[in-house]
Amino acid sequence: MPLRALKPTTPGQRGAVLPTSDDFTTNRPKKSLLKPLKKRAGRNSQGRITVRHRGGGHKRRLRTIDFKRDKTGVPGEVSSIEYDPNRSSYIALIKYPDGDWRYIICPNGIKVGDTVEAGEQAELRVGNALPLRAIRQGTMVHNIEMQVGRGGQIVRSAGSAAQVLAEEGKYTLLRLPSGEMRYVLSACMATIGQVSNVDHKNIKLGKAGRRRNMGWRPTVRGSVMSPRDHPHGGGEGRSPIGMPGPKTPWGKPALGYRTRKKKKPSDKFIARRRYQK
Repeated sequence: MPLRALKPTTPGQRGAVLPTSDDFTTNRPKKSLLKPLKKRAGRNSQGRITVRHRGGGHKRRLRTIDFKRDKTGVPGEVSSIEYDPNRSSYIALIKYPDGDWRYIICPNGIKVGDTVEAGEQAELRVGNALPLRAIRQGTMVHNIEMQVGRGGQIVRSAGSAAQVLAEEGKYTLLRLPSGEMRYVLSACMATIGQVSNVDHKNIKLGKAGRRRNMGWRPTVRGSVMSPRDHPHGGGEGRSPIGMPGPKTPWGKPALGYRTRKKKKPSDKFIARRRYQK
């Protein structure tokens, strides 16, 4: 993805590094694959805020993405590469011979006119989706299922890819982008290649207003609040925390304190954790 640095005619443009739209082949999404997306502003089904600092932002519509890649044995042609406001990667519109249209997460290197296919008999080529048992060692994959038939759940963000390391019994060992090594059922589907928009990590928004357009609200430090609003608040001037360890706004230990009591069953599939260097 090409990036552009703006001419600094304003302070907000001085440090900005923004993406261009050169990689997109259309700016009109497929109407039949769009759904309304209601703004939740960080609230759960009860209306309580569970994620702070969210709200506002530009209106969006949801693109229906085919994470399952369950149209097996049917080659589809890449019709367009488009922007999706709901994710960091690009999306590719696939046209199938029977008239079906689907969006998939766009792999890096895919162009309009290329052919993609899903199924165990598909060729080992970028954009094709196969079960992990049919992918040879050392291959980079993304959009990986955790449960058979559920659809890709991990390695879906811009520029990310996991590596197939080995097959042991009915499981395949993967090295995830975080460095974690994990066993996944070999019957789970994965897509060959790296996710598109590799330069996403190099984007600099340049000003707070651009962040607000993305639906993020300001974050206020607890030390500048009053004692009633945060445990770190109060005092004359700049004050230290003044307590054993930092706290959340609700008085719980923060910054490294482990709050997980029971290990989920999926922990047994982790061969090496990401923080074990």
